[in-house]
Amino acid sequence: MAADGEPFDKRKGVIWYDGKLVPWEHANLHVLSHGLHYASCVFEGERSYGGEIFKCTEHSERLKNSAQLLDFEIPFSVAEIDAAKRLVLEKNGQKDAYVRPVAWRGSEMMGVSAQMNKIHLAVATWEWPSYFDPAERLKGIRLDLAEYRRPDPATIPCKAKASGLYMICTISKHRAERKGYADALMFDWRGLVAECTGANIFFVKDGKIHTPTPDCFLDGITRRTAIEIAKKHGIEVIERAIKPEELDGFSECFITGTAAEVTPVSEIAKWRFTPGAISKQLMDGYTAKVQPKRRSAAA
Repeated sequence: MAADGEPFDKRKGVIWYDGKLVPWEHANLHVLSHGLHYASCVFEGERSYGGEIFKCTEHSERLKNSAQLLDFEIPFSVAEIDAAKRLVLEKNGQKDAYVRPVAWRGSEMMGVSAQMNKIHLAVATWEWPSYFDPAERLKGIRLDLAEYRRPDPATIPCKAKASGLYMICTISKHRAERKGYADALMFDWRGLVAECTGANIFFVKDGKIHTPTPDCFLDGITRRTAIEIAKKHGIEVIERAIKPEELDGFSECFITGTAAEVTPVSEIAKWRFTPGAISKQLMDGYTAKVQPKRRSAAA
């Protein structure tokens, strides 16, 4: 369901579907679509602030690259995808919204092999507030430890933002939420700290930021933005392997993602953190960068 409780298939508006706008309720696919059965599907999560999609082209480029990693080609250029996203926002009358492009193999063939299947592309937008409750976000969210681990990159196309890679994320987040946590931290197949179910993670020690090297999970666009902001403010960022036993030595922790933006963390299982100056600086810096009104005030 949407944040307002309305199911996503019952919402009003238009969706861009294979090159044309269609009424929201008509944007359907067949139950025997390959993307549903075999996870041959890639997507992006983006946000529009004041009518401007943050890192729009960068997201479209990653969508195209993700499809190629899954051995299919999206039949639209990056420029055409950018234009489609902006058109849907305009037609839906939205300024501050979530933007979801998604591409998948169709239903011409059913089986593991589907080389002749048509490749579909759709773009939907909807109003979506902060991923976490604002009051909870300011004091820091609580994370559980996920049971599943990020796999060896020799076993999955880990640099693709592909639907199949999120199966263990959904399971892990559900289990965390049932225990009262907001999300879960995932280790990788080596037992090293990796990421959350849909966000990258950062730690602070002695005024420096430490973050896992993204060698088996996405190097998020928001992650890279946060690193840019930190370096602009003279904060050293160290990308490296982080062992679980090191978590005792960090003072602050925060996560980043299109949905999460920059969100402090107060707890990961038995480990405790205190949202502090660096977390707040990154939160404020990110807000100023993505939101037009805040950018003008900061200029």
